[in-house]
Amino acid sequence: MDFAEKMRALGTRVRKSQGSIQTEEATKQALVIPFIAALDYDVYDPGEVIPEFTADVGTKRGEKVDYAIMRDGKPIILMECKWCGVDLDSKHTSQLYRYFSVTESPIAILTNGVKYQLYTDQEKRNQMDSKPFLEFDLLNIHDSLIIELKKLGKYYFNPEQLISGAVELKYTREIKVILANQLVKPSDDFVKFFASQIYEGRITQKVVGQFQGITQRALKQFIHEEIEKRLESVFDKDTTQSDESESTTDVSSPDISAHSSLKQKDSDNIETTADEVYGFIAVRDILKSTVEEKRIFYRDTVRYFGILLDDNQRQPICRLYFNTSQKYIALFDNDEKKEEKIPITEVKEIQQFADRLRNTVLKYEEK
Repeated sequence: MDFAEKMRALGTRVRKSQGSIQTEEATKQALVIPFIAALDYDVYDPGEVIPEFTADVGTKRGEKVDYAIMRDGKPIILMECKWCGVDLDSKHTSQLYRYFSVTESPIAILTNGVKYQLYTDQEKRNQMDSKPFLEFDLLNIHDSLIIELKKLGKYYFNPEQLISGAVELKYTREIKVILANQLVKPSDDFVKFFASQIYEGRITQKVVGQFQGITQRALKQFIHEEIEKRLESVFDKDTTQSDESESTTDVSSPDISAHSSLKQKDSDNIETTADEVYGFIAVRDILKSTVEEKRIFYRDTVRYFGILLDDNQRQPICRLYFNTSQKYIALFDNDEKKEEKIPITEVKEIQQFADRLRNTVLKYEEK
């Protein structure tokens, strides 16, 4: 099992067991120790992993951090763990901050077994930064994050490279947050920057107010158009169309006509919407480590948007019911080959079903 598979297996473990874990100790045993083991550290070797590591702070003696991952007798990663039912906040980081300052460890991790926050000392030597350079959630982990997490592993750990990369990760993350906030509510300074490029008069507060909505709409339209351009290039290929025949929930029933454009209507009022295409991209990205991307196809119908393996209607991966106010994703990983419709609110929630989608494809591959 490679590292990416280990991380996905951990995500599955979290999803299945999170609701039944009621204590911090249970969180450590069920979720945190498997994470440390996935990094290839021997959790039973005190030369590599020390639970309840003593980190005396000033006059306070016997202060203990939950885990210290060791190398050559020195801690390289400190881990402070909380119960999986609590949110990670500043009161938890203050405890880790004290431990970090009295050890030589270059990395500190705060976790509840589901979410992880990684810290280092970029701002001041031997003093833990106030903000993490990396955050991730095992229930929603992306390939780009897996690459970064692998650097924490026993056979890849290089503190100099890790901290050097942490600088870019931290600032990239903060810039993304700023951009996301500006999309929701552009600040005056942000609006003034654009208004000053195109407005010939004096930039008064009234002008800023007028440009507030214009700037927000322009940004959203720009991003949407850029996404559509990329998607159109992906789906710019010849496809054939077949006559529609409404299918039942039995996967042996025939599917209906295939489409490749972003917005396409036929005489039967079939329209491939942007959300459906985004859903297809999400599913394809989830499966790209399982099968070749070119083997994932879609067929749009009046009732649903079907995603298939090898364009084979007997190998449905999932169906997207996005034509009503309540969206659904239908999955096919049960033995009866019947679809299971699950309500979702946003396309990004498809990521929650990554393991089930992979299992469906693997089931077809085994046959």
